[in-house]
Amino acid sequence: MWCFFSFFGTSIFFTVDIDEVGVIQRFGKYSRICQPGLNFKFPAGIEKVTKVKIKRVYKEEFGFQTLNKSFDNSRFTSENADMGVALMLTGDLNVAVVPWIVQYRISDPYNYLFKVKDVNSILRDMAEATMRTVVGDRSINEVISKREEIAVAARERLQAEIDQAETGITIVTIEMQKTNVPEPVQPSFNEVNEAVQEKEQLIYKAREEYNKAIPAAKGEAMRVIKDAEGYALDRVNRALGDAARFTSVYTEYAKASDVTEKRLYLEAMSQIIPNMGKKYIVDSEQKNLLPLLNLGDASPSLPMSGGNLKDNGALK
Repeated sequence: MWCFFSFFGTSIFFTVDIDEVGVIQRFGKYSRICQPGLNFKFPAGIEKVTKVKIKRVYKEEFGFQTLNKSFDNSRFTSENADMGVALMLTGDLNVAVVPWIVQYRISDPYNYLFKVKDVNSILRDMAEATMRTVVGDRSINEVISKREEIAVAARERLQAEIDQAETGITIVTIEMQKTNVPEPVQPSFNEVNEAVQEKEQLIYKAREEYNKAIPAAKGEAMRVIKDAEGYALDRVNRALGDAARFTSVYTEYAKASDVTEKRLYLEAMSQIIPNMGKKYIVDSEQKNLLPLLNLGDASPSLPMSGGNLKDNGALK
């Protein structure tokens, strides 16, 4: 009798932990959801409770397998995992090894239990299809270097498909593991990367030299242009000044031509005569005069006959 009451009591009263809810089925049909704490239901055979942990974060691994799942900082291996899941074709027709983790939690216990027969299976299929789509839209370099961007895009796309399938789960995050090319082609891929880096380095140096040479050349060209403009302005101003001076001289000449002519002659002779050295002036009215100039003597002498010869040395 005691066993009967004990079984009857335990089948009526049950406890739901704080991180879960209880889904009640009456004769196999969904009835209600019980919240954490002590709850009541009809005896076994009438109602059945299924506890669903809605706060636990579940994890699915793709392309590798954790060695010890009881530790958070566990190492992983891909020797026993299905490497075909991680091998993907990129947008530039290269093959990449893309391992990743999908973390999710149950957000709708009803859909999780009754709408989909095998949630884990459909999650893995959708996650693989989503990741192949996202990776296929990017080049191999983007797949390797932009893992966070790929993870965000894959999570958004996968969540939309999961919601459409009414699986009752929410994707918490997608973590991309180390992405690389397959081991047989890694040496060749590294050589290609080195060549690309060398090319980019040369382009950077060329642009640096270009940025140095072009501004200097432009500055030199501007300087030459400014010098030419200044020289042209100077020449024009000088020409205008010379023309104005000539015009003023001509105006004065027109007013008194004989005076202006004599003044110009005197001004010209005052510039020429000082550069002539010694000068001998002979009176043009002298008669019976035979001037003799000894060109070989440093001190020339002039014999005179019946006249006078004047040596003034210079005409002031």
